[in-house]
Amino acid sequence: MRSGSRLSERWFNLVLWLVAIAFAVFLIGLGSLLVGDLPQVEQRYTTEQFLEQDRARATAAALTRIRRERADLRRLSEQGELALDAARAASENARETFTNWLKTRDATQRVDQDPGLIERTKRLDALKAAERAIEERLEALAKTGLDLSERETVQERIEADLRGAAEAKRDTAMRGQEMRVFGYRLALTLPMLALAGWLLRTRRRSRNWPFVWGFAIAAAFAFFVELVPYMPSYGGYVQYGVGIIVTLLGGRAVINALQAYNERQKADEARPDAERRTEIATDQALLRLAKKACPGCERPIDLANPETNFCPHCGIGLFARCPACTHRKSTFERYCTACGTPGSSGLATAV
Repeated sequence: MRSGSRLSERWFNLVLWLVAIAFAVFLIGLGSLLVGDLPQVEQRYTTEQFLEQDRARATAAALTRIRRERADLRRLSEQGELALDAARAASENARETFTNWLKTRDATQRVDQDPGLIERTKRLDALKAAERAIEERLEALAKTGLDLSERETVQERIEADLRGAAEAKRDTAMRGQEMRVFGYRLALTLPMLALAGWLLRTRRRSRNWPFVWGFAIAAAFAFFVELVPYMPSYGGYVQYGVGIIVTLLGGRAVINALQAYNERQKADEARPDAERRTEIATDQALLRLAKKACPGCERPIDLANPETNFCPHCGIGLFARCPACTHRKSTFERYCTACGTPGSSGLATAV
């Protein structure tokens, strides 16, 4: 029968668990840096990388030229508007002066003013002609501006189509890149998880168990916390599919573990009583007894009954009389609590 742990051992175990947790924290920090920096092994994709360069350059040059022409056209139109305003003002002033002159001529009825009438009329017609010429020039500029606007719209549509096609190619390349980076992360975390499982299975009771548990905690964190957010979604199908697979595998593992546990328990219950008790730790046995459970099969037992000396389920001996003082003691205690006599491997006098 294995002895119970001393108080100092419990403190040492607590310190070792702190070591395991600290080791796990540092490994998790390192793993987070590695997982976060893995995308840097791939180049960053931009839309310009997937543009048809010749067509894109031609379209950009055409748009630049059209926009420059439209800017020049706007300046000419602004100048024409100013000239038209000045021409209209001059024409209006000339018309007002001509009207006043006609009134004076009608009042005086001077025939010698007829040559002046002709000259003034010609001058007024010239001003109107100049005004009309400016208006025609502005109309031509407006038509040219409309043509430039239509050409700019066509070029912008072509540019938008080119960028749309380039963005589709970029998105496809980025999805492929995400899958590659996820593969890198999986190649890093999955072996860690497998190694952690192997270490827990074979080395968890070795003297270096704090590092085994620390590595296992870090591996589980890296796989289930660091990796899952980077898992491709595709509308949730991948994540839910992986969740179903993990649940099925985990559930199957638990079912198999339960069946194996039941089979081991049945095999243990068939072994001799003394042999079974030597494989149960004292602390574990006493803790189960304190919970009114059998240390061997973990089924509930009635410890309030002083006649309960054997488990009614598996038959393991629970209490016996001390051979020195006949005090009733647990068969899992190394010494009698009444007289301090060492216990024997077999049952003492049955109560």
